[in-house]
Amino acid sequence: MAETVRGPGGARVDLLLVSEMVEPGSRVLDVGCGDGELLRLLEARGVDGRGIELSREGVNECVAKGLAVVQGDADTDLASYPDDAFDYVILSQTLQATRRPRDVIEHMLRIGRHAIVSFPNFGHWRIRLQLLFYGRMPRTANLPETWYDTPNIHFCTIKDFNEMCALTGARMEKAVALDPWGTALKIDAPWWFWNLFGEQAVFVLSRKPG
Repeated sequence: MAETVRGPGGARVDLLLVSEMVEPGSRVLDVGCGDGELLRLLEARGVDGRGIELSREGVNECVAKGLAVVQGDADTDLASYPDDAFDYVILSQTLQATRRPRDVIEHMLRIGRHAIVSFPNFGHWRIRLQLLFYGRMPRTANLPETWYDTPNIHFCTIKDFNEMCALTGARMEKAVALDPWGTALKIDAPWWFWNLFGEQAVFVLSRKPG
């Protein structure tokens, strides 16, 4: 399997893309912040970033870097945050590991003026071929774990996520699909093309007025 694609400075290309979507000076909550790589990128852009991370190891690593991170679970702890507490709430490559993805998205849109969500696309053609020809759960650079070791419990495709946004009443401000080399697919390509050739996707959402 190929290594996760990284850009200048060694940062993951999807995290670089997400960081560029955030306005400098914004207040940001990074949900499932891992080792704090995205928070460091945001910090360099003058963003006031906070993080919540489930694993104690991740929290310790973030705190050691001087980042403001607490231990918490996206499925249960977002409910305690007040409305409009942040400008952006980010869920990067974590949606598929949540128990109630729709509830998490709705809380993100309540807590922040914008929600940024990135996830691996389970509809990518390589994943389809692995299922078709090998009859086994696929493994890719973005989904490297075996089925019995993975934390992921709710895989979705770009098409699935788009339909869920419609159900939650979220307004889609921007969407980007990345190929396996980290290059953005054409913005005017049809959804079926993104669903087939996008290895991962990044969506910027907001609440519909009223």
